[in-house]
Amino acid sequence: MHMLLTQQQIDHFHRDGVVLIKGLFADHIQTIRAGIERNMADPGPYASENLKAGEGGRFFDDYCNWTRIPEFEQVIRTSPAAEVAADLMKSNRVQMFHDHILVKEPGTSKPTPWHQDGPYYFIDGMQNVSFWSPMDPVREASLRCVAGSHGWEKPVLPKRWLADTTFYADADEYMPVPDPDSEAMDIREWEMQPGDAVAFNYATLHGARGNTTETRRRAFSLRLVGDDARYIERPGPTSPPFPGHDMKVGQVLREDWFPVIYQR
Repeated sequence: MHMLLTQQQIDHFHRDGVVLIKGLFADHIQTIRAGIERNMADPGPYASENLKAGEGGRFFDDYCNWTRIPEFEQVIRTSPAAEVAADLMKSNRVQMFHDHILVKEPGTSKPTPWHQDGPYYFIDGMQNVSFWSPMDPVREASLRCVAGSHGWEKPVLPKRWLADTTFYADADEYMPVPDPDSEAMDIREWEMQPGDAVAFNYATLHGARGNTTETRRRAFSLRLVGDDARYIERPGPTSPPFPGHDMKVGQVLREDWFPVIYQR
């Protein structure tokens, strides 16, 4: 396994659906920060401002930019993230799914809503991992994950963050968004330094508090998949949409769009 990992961390990832990886992007902090600034100066077609009128601060996010932001591609190709992902997923190969940045400027009280990534995605399979890495020291504004939620019987209903409306409501297929704090769930969160990363399964419920500090909270995410990932149809639009992909149910993700970035 990679030197950044222990067998205990791999075991905890499978048991809890989340684990902390210290220093995963420690050698790439300045590159990622430069990529975030480039991305914010030139947003992509999926960029969002996640505050309503009158809400203070700024909550910006954008995804699927790694093919046009050279700093992001450099990190994806040269950091240990892909090899660590293979170890965590127990997979022989790793495919790139998408990148994601989330920036909360100082004084942003709006939290990141509780959600699972999986119901938004057109991916079936349990060999997957998201890396969430802050580019600024975080404590109160760190990622929060509910341990064991990747094993829940039903997925959580996906919603649009700003409008708080559902993507596709079906009482029989989805559970309502829970309140982990009031329901005393096992929430994992860490004080983190730039370059540390939370690794979590797509089915792990997660969210984050607002950033009421006086410093920025820039976060960089990678979404990767392993051997068992297959295309699946959802009962509504997916996010990211990847229009025109032409994949069929049960197919491995097309490698020209989702390249293999690590192979044992």
